[in-house]
Amino acid sequence: MGKEVERKFLVSNPAWRDEVEADIRIRQFYVAAQPGRTVRVRISDGRSAKLTLKFGDRARERDEFEYSIPLAEAEELMAFAVGRVIEKTRHHVRHRGYLYEVDVFGGKLAGLVIAELETPEDVSDEMLPDWLGREVTGESRFYNASLALGGIPEIAA
Repeated sequence: MGKEVERKFLVSNPAWRDEVEADIRIRQFYVAAQPGRTVRVRISDGRSAKLTLKFGDRARERDEFEYSIPLAEAEELMAFAVGRVIEKTRHHVRHRGYLYEVDVFGGKLAGLVIAELETPEDVSDEMLPDWLGREVTGESRFYNASLALGGIPEIAA
């Protein structure tokens, strides 16, 4: 079991694009989602798939179990998705030694851009990049499961 410790931010400007190290095309969906627990399938670049179980409702820290699964099985599981299949491109952006994952959503969520910082330590506000906007850590409407079941939160539309 691992601990996921993350912060989420809206992205306020495109300056991050100059620092992109890698891109991953992601399709992900949930086969179970309720407060405090989710079961997600993620397909990366159409080549690999993972099944992820997350537990907990604390804003910055959750228990996470992740397993590689056959791509064909992931594609089959899509028939059991609750809500929509999320399409996004994840960009890896390094700033001051920290790796940010900037997700640019497509499909029904087009226009939404969220950055995540996963680190067990607290990063002071002055160490954060200028292109980050409002922090939305702990606001469940910005979690991927909520985005799959609902839509773009009004504040980000």
